[in-house]
Amino acid sequence: MWEPNQRYPDESVVVMDPSFAAYRLPLASVERLADGCRWSEGPVWFGDGRYVLWSDIPNDRILKWEEETGAVSVFRKTSWNANGNTRDRQGRLVTCEHRGRRVTRTEYDGTVTVLMDSHQGRRLNSPNDVVVKSDGSIWFTDPVFGILGYYEGERAESELPAAVWRIDGQTGEATMMADDIEGPNGLAFSPDEKILYVVASRATPNRLIRAFDVAEDGQTLRNNRVFIDAGPGTPDGFRVDVDGNLWCGWGMGDPELDGVRVFNAAAAPIGHIRLPERCANLCFGGRWRNRLFMAASHGLYALYVNTQGVAGG
Repeated sequence: MWEPNQRYPDESVVVMDPSFAAYRLPLASVERLADGCRWSEGPVWFGDGRYVLWSDIPNDRILKWEEETGAVSVFRKTSWNANGNTRDRQGRLVTCEHRGRRVTRTEYDGTVTVLMDSHQGRRLNSPNDVVVKSDGSIWFTDPVFGILGYYEGERAESELPAAVWRIDGQTGEATMMADDIEGPNGLAFSPDEKILYVVASRATPNRLIRAFDVAEDGQTLRNNRVFIDAGPGTPDGFRVDVDGNLWCGWGMGDPELDGVRVFNAAAAPIGHIRLPERCANLCFGGRWRNRLFMAASHGLYALYVNTQGVAGG
């Protein structure tokens, strides 16, 4: 049974390199905000409402945690086995749906707009994670995970390569950006948006985080390369802070790996946040975007840190 740490500093926030000490708040500890999920994913912060939304994929619902009261409620059910969530630059919810096999946007009045569900007559696989660039374009990964069975989606045949896609923010035109990633999963841009990072969750023998250079036109990817070899770890969803550090959902196998692993912009591991279960995804939120919300297996956790997440995650 997990119990919160009552002493400062919290021993679950581990400094792996002296540089991480600058990001660790000695008077902040890991908090569990919610539990009772089957597989937590895709947290997103709504500062205007002071709440977090996150997906509970097998339970086919999006949940809501309210900062003011701590109340947890169901935001949407059915969610079409929603996975990744983010907000566009107008503040609207953008969601990847496994069972819906589509990317949707929730409008201000609550209606749902389908942004993409197919390409040239062939259906998407199971959109997984999503990020919005400063030009308003929506970038998402589309692996086959949600169509492999009936637990996180609905079994179906793949009709398109597993890929990273871009939806133009003005025209809505969809473009396949890369189809040479082994199981594309979490993705995020560097603070200057010159690098796109993508988790290759089916790479062997180890999972990888790949990096691409973003061309000056903002619409072309080049130089696919290995940025991080995860070794025994299992990166999933991640976000980037204003200093270019990658805060990665981590875990599986060895319990000592469960939580969030932090890498600097040179791909060196500098810190780790221990959780009692594998972390699948995370986001920065709170008034100053300095509170890390972590969707981990059965629950939702939070930790204040001494940095801020970049916009668009």
